[in-house]
Amino acid sequence: MSSFDELEQIREQALAELADARTTAALESWEDRYLGRKGEITQRARLVGQLPQEDRPAYGQRVNEIKRLLGQAFEARAEEIKRTELATQLSAEAIDVTLPGRPVIPGHLHLTTQALRELYAIFGKMGFEVYEAPDVELEAYNFDLLNIPEYHPARDMWDTFWVKDTGEESGDRRLLRTHTSPGQMRAMRERCPEPIRVILPGKCYRYEQITVRSEHQFYQLEGLAVGKGITMTDLIGTLTQFARLFYGPDKAVRVRSSYFPFTEPSVELDAACIFCHGAGCAVCKYTGWLELAGAGMVHPVVLANGGYDPDVWSGFAFGPGVERPAMLRYSVEDIRLFYGNDLRFLRRF
Repeated sequence: MSSFDELEQIREQALAELADARTTAALESWEDRYLGRKGEITQRARLVGQLPQEDRPAYGQRVNEIKRLLGQAFEARAEEIKRTELATQLSAEAIDVTLPGRPVIPGHLHLTTQALRELYAIFGKMGFEVYEAPDVELEAYNFDLLNIPEYHPARDMWDTFWVKDTGEESGDRRLLRTHTSPGQMRAMRERCPEPIRVILPGKCYRYEQITVRSEHQFYQLEGLAVGKGITMTDLIGTLTQFARLFYGPDKAVRVRSSYFPFTEPSVELDAACIFCHGAGCAVCKYTGWLELAGAGMVHPVVLANGGYDPDVWSGFAFGPGVERPAMLRYSVEDIRLFYGNDLRFLRRF
């Protein structure tokens, strides 16, 4: 069989196989076999130099004609297969407009936001208004004016996130507030010499280990009351009423003595742990009680820094968390779930 006959046989075979191709994958395989770098037509073109001198022009011309012919046939078949595959896809994915629409799951408030709004309502009933303070604070407001100077050992209680490239002088440096108590000083300096009854909600930041009961960022709800004749009895009554309204009248709570530099005397409010029922667990540090709030009578130094005469005015402050009381309220055993973005947890509330 002559080289010209072999060439025509390859052409006929290629066209027949192209007609049988039904998918894009089969088409790509055909192109690689006949028109690719190692394809049949390409190999035949390389044989021109081996033919007799008189046959080379005609053979080379025919190779080019067949290559062009197969290329055109390939493009036409590719367009045909593309239309067929698209029609098949559209048919398979056809939308029946008469079917009912898919329900859209509505969003809802995060558990922390729900707890905050309920706390606003509770303290609103007791005459407290909401006062907002900044998350980025001056060192003076976060520590110095709250009776925690730079040398005070109580600063070790708060592992602080400091903001770089700010004031160099003590008191001018900026930080992410470690508690909401700086808002007390801002409220007093703004409202003095009027009586005050405010709550200061906001997020706090501490560079500390994350556990089942501790996060490095969390919400607090600072409370402050300043007036004439305010006593520790008023504070305990406020804390007890808060616990009754948030957990119910039968919730067991206790007030125990504690220490905070900006209150004197200082106390803490605990609630009975609902997870172990007093037996002790990791959430309550095996005490049977879970701390809800630090509190106390506003220290005379803090009152004076806020512009009030401590011989005339007195006040109390308290700082319950938000996530931790919510843990007790809604039986959440791990505080890390609040900000873990697990939809299975978030959809429970």
